Amino acid sequence: MIERPLVAGWSCAVCGASVDIAEPFSWACPRAAGGGHHALQLVQSISPLRSSGEANPFLAFRRYLAVDAFMGAHGLTDLARAALVAESDSLVAAVAGTGFVTTPFERADALSDALGFSADGGVWVKDETHNVAGSHKARHLFTILLHLRAAEQMGLAPWLQNGTGRPPLAIASCGNAALAAATLAASVSWPIQVFVPPTASPSVTDRLRQLEAHVVTCPRVPSDPPGDPCVHRFREAVAAGAVPFSVQGTENAWCLDGGRTIGWEMARHMEEHIEGPPFDRLFVQVGGGAFAASVMAGFRMSGITPRLHAVQTEACAPLARAWSSMHERQLGKADTGSHWDECMWAWEHVGASAADGILDDETYDWLPVVSAMADGHGSPVVVDEADVLEANETGCRTTGIDASHTGTAGLAGLVALRREGPDQVQPDERVAVVFSGVRR
Repeated sequence: MIERPLVAGWSCAVCGASVDIAEPFSWACPRAAGGGHHALQLVQSISPLRSSGEANPFLAFRRYLAVDAFMGAHGLTDLARAALVAESDSLVAAVAGTGFVTTPFERADALSDALGFSADGGVWVKDETHNVAGSHKARHLFTILLHLRAAEQMGLAPWLQNGTGRPPLAIASCGNAALAAATLAASVSWPIQVFVPPTASPSVTDRLRQLEAHVVTCPRVPSDPPGDPCVHRFREAVAAGAVPFSVQGTENAWCLDGGRTIGWEMARHMEEHIEGPPFDRLFVQVGGGAFAASVMAGFRMSGITPRLHAVQTEACAPLARAWSSMHERQLGKADTGSHWDECMWAWEHVGASAADGILDDETYDWLPVVSAMADGHGSPVVVDEADVLEANETGCRTTGIDASHTGTAGLAGLVALRREGPDQVQPDERVAVVFSGVRR
């Protein structure tokens, strides 16, 4: 019997096009081929957020995942869907040394004291540094991988029908996302192309090659339009038939599905294990924007809407500029999609920062992030390099978590606001941050 899922499908936040959840390989808006900007978002029924209690979040929250709804819409039984998730996780664990598990989320007492919070308030840290490939990025990509494997199992993959072989996966990244993508690809022996800048760390590119990824170096060439040349080469590969194995929702909306597991874990932990009021604020580091968009989507499904602060550095802050442009033009969140080019464009001169993992030329998934900030009366925070360095030193020293500067960049937003004065963040407020990646 075909099930009608909790997730009905996708809707484009820009043009309004709809895509049914049963549609395979629905990476982007169907009208995107005609040019212009498009951004798919999930259309999902409201349902009480509950966990099955399993350690793997993709099993614990499976009934809320779009990829589970996709499989159910094609008649795959509940048992078969769970089995595919579990099997895929086992394959990932064989390569990564760990599968997906619920990661720690606790009040950081020493950090809270260092930042001047009272016993009633404080900072809760979600630690993603021991996740698959050392960051949160694999969560985004796992639902894309599940979609691909399910399509093969259900006979929907054209490469099995015509005998051409699996198309390569493709990603533009030189950090945690690249390592996560290559790890997941290796787990199922799927070919992958990773587009990196000339400045990519040799330790990262060496590891990518160990995982049998095809590493493509992408220098900027005079004929390139504004923006990241790695993204340009990635898009050319996708146009030639590669699968966008991307953590940018505008390139593959399915990455927004798995990322929500972080928010679900945080929300359920708060409801089940933390006494007192809910979180007042959530600080999330923002590069391409899918991380913040997904975490807040997960929170909002639980009915919890902390004030979101999207954190970028002075070296590259296109989201903060877009937020200012929205307010200058008096645009509501429903109007932003039709004014994309007036608000979001590539940062002209990307500077240097220790938090180099969030120096995306554009905040690709900016629409859901500004929407979440508007709903919760949040705001972007732009930090200087001193904030980035201080947050990493203080955060790692007081928690014992060996996170990268990118991974602690959300905390830098809190450090910056606290420096402005106690009126910005009260000592009794409850604040959540995510340490999103290990130091390499």
